Amino acid sequence: MNTPYALLVELAQPMTQAVEALRAALAAEQLGIVSEVDLQATLAAQLGVATPPQRLLGVCSPRVVQAITRAEPDIAALLPCGCAVSEPRPGHTRIAMQDPRLIGAATDNPEVRAACEVARAALRRVADRLAQPA
Repeated sequence: MNTPYALLVELAQPMTQAVEALRAALAAEQLGIVSEVDLQATLAAQLGVATPPQRLLGVCSPRVVQAITRAEPDIAALLPCGCAVSEPRPGHTRIAMQDPRLIGAATDNPEVRAACEVARAALRRVADRLAQPA
């Protein structure tokens, strides 16, 4: 399942377990999580609203970042790639990983676009790995 801006995976497991599976799948592709925001806690603290568990993750590949920022330093403003993880109902997790082509579309630089294609292929493999039954 995909949207024009994200690679989507739905898992029949709690969010904590799904995030650990995501970390392992990312590591297999030499990707990692460089930032994490507990959106549920932030919205509760700042707006007083209750939401299902949600996290915003910054997904990054050092090789891709180095290639992109070497080719076009200011495009770093769009990094890292965003990933939203939510548990809309207990035991069911939805992962939406930003399609790196969004970053590539922001420039005409062929080096940036090529690096974004490499990143997209890696994230596609991550999504496929997560979608396989355990």
